[in-house]
Amino acid sequence: MRSDNAKSGIQQAPARSLFRALGYTEEELARPLIGVVSSYNEIVPGHMNLDKIVEAVKQGVAMAGGTPIVFPAIAVCDGIAMGHMGMKYSLVTRDLIADSTECMALAHQFDGLVMVPNCDKNVPGLLMAAARLNIPTVFVSGGPMLAGRVKGEKKSLSSMFEAVGAYAAGTMTEEDVEDFANKVCPTCGSCSGMYTANSMNCLTEVLGMGLKGNGTIPAVYSERIRLAKHAGMAVMDMVEKNVCPKDIMTEAAFRNALTMDMALGCSTNSMLHLPAIAHEAGVELNVDIANEISAKTPNLCHLAPAGPTYMEDLNEAGGVYAVMNEISKLGLLNLDCMTVTGKTVGENIKGCENKNPQVIRTVENPYSATGGIAVLRGNLAPDSCVVKRSAVVPEMLCHEGPARVFDGEEDAIAAIMGGRIVAGDVVVIRYEGPKGGPGMREMLNPTSAIAGMGLGASVALITDGRFSGASRGASIGHVCPEAAAGGPIGLVKEGDIISIDINANTINVKVSDEELAKRREAWTPKKKEVTGYLKRYAEQVTSAEKGAVLKGN
Repeated sequence: MRSDNAKSGIQQAPARSLFRALGYTEEELARPLIGVVSSYNEIVPGHMNLDKIVEAVKQGVAMAGGTPIVFPAIAVCDGIAMGHMGMKYSLVTRDLIADSTECMALAHQFDGLVMVPNCDKNVPGLLMAAARLNIPTVFVSGGPMLAGRVKGEKKSLSSMFEAVGAYAAGTMTEEDVEDFANKVCPTCGSCSGMYTANSMNCLTEVLGMGLKGNGTIPAVYSERIRLAKHAGMAVMDMVEKNVCPKDIMTEAAFRNALTMDMALGCSTNSMLHLPAIAHEAGVELNVDIANEISAKTPNLCHLAPAGPTYMEDLNEAGGVYAVMNEISKLGLLNLDCMTVTGKTVGENIKGCENKNPQVIRTVENPYSATGGIAVLRGNLAPDSCVVKRSAVVPEMLCHEGPARVFDGEEDAIAAIMGGRIVAGDVVVIRYEGPKGGPGMREMLNPTSAIAGMGLGASVALITDGRFSGASRGASIGHVCPEAAAGGPIGLVKEGDIISIDINANTINVKVSDEELAKRREAWTPKKKEVTGYLKRYAEQVTSAEKGAVLKGN
């Protein structure tokens, strides 16, 4: 056992004395030591139940003959951090989580790990750590929140943000907004739509790193406690057979994940996280293949914010495995990939029926013949940008309008709330990329304000930052190169005409090459003075199309 390095033999007698100080018996030390990585905290709603999940995991590990040992991982609540400088500290935690987990796992020589995450950067950060460490690992998330209900209708966090825009437009009262605030987030769990957290928990299932139901069983269901116990048992089977994450997270598994990303209509943030996780697994995941996969993958789900269904509905309809089984009818999945269940993808999804074709469309009746995410290129984004096509209304798939240019989110919000953005405009928010932000803030406030003010079908937003999974509309993020790295987005001027064709995967500013070259000669990218971790991050981070991984990793 790997843990023998830390507990066996005369040389490790001092270590054994410290294990004794912790209360461990000889019998416990004779078993495999399983690290349980707990993301529990009291600031993230998706994490407030993780103490219960961790206890269930510990029981599962012990029942299967292991010794569970808990250590922590951090997590930021994107919703609470949204709209102020706190959002600069969201994406950057992904690498802190991966690095700190690596430190703890290797310093203490665990034989296996059970990762217990739930929210946006926490899930990919721990998946990156799992790939990097490559010791037997199983994931079990805290599960999604139930949808709220306002005046008899299901609502979620995206509805809450849009209510603020509606208030600014004069179509909602302050009392209406507070009614939403009291009701849209009714339980613990990751917010109830197909936002980033739920996208990544579902894709963890697809990758083969989580058990069936990992992405969809609601946080408040006792079924999730049972799932956690089974996760603890599963890791012991993996330790015995020495099945490791790189045996599971292969190139074929990542192609499966991208395929299901398109079918489920996941958050655009998956296009940051999947390449970063793949990078740690030694797999090159180029964003270019996203359009290739999208071209042949139908979009089968329109969960909030794209439509009126929620994670609880997807769970009742059969969950991720049911969507995989539906997509497998087209021969688009590699069914031979190994998973933490000890079975292949094909064995896992066999017989998983679609119980509600209104929630999971059939392949014969998709929402669209192509996938939920599109990668665009053009003279505005030579290296790529990303849009959640499934959340764009048909009339905005092709749009042309004047640029309204802002060098930061705050100025854009002020203009939107002040009624200075009108139908047809293209809002450009720059210097918010991984390096320029730094930290690549999510732009849920401006997208929600646009939607809440009734401009979602007539105004586009473009940024070198990113959008929340709760954003909807023609919200185009991850523009590469970013402005701070000399990208053409930094050259755009107020009033320039921007042309977007999502179906053709193009995005261009209608300015001649000669004019852009002239502007570049007179232009120097802006730099922000930052200190501490953000300063180190800005110096080390790569571009969004590479997953915003850090140089040297």
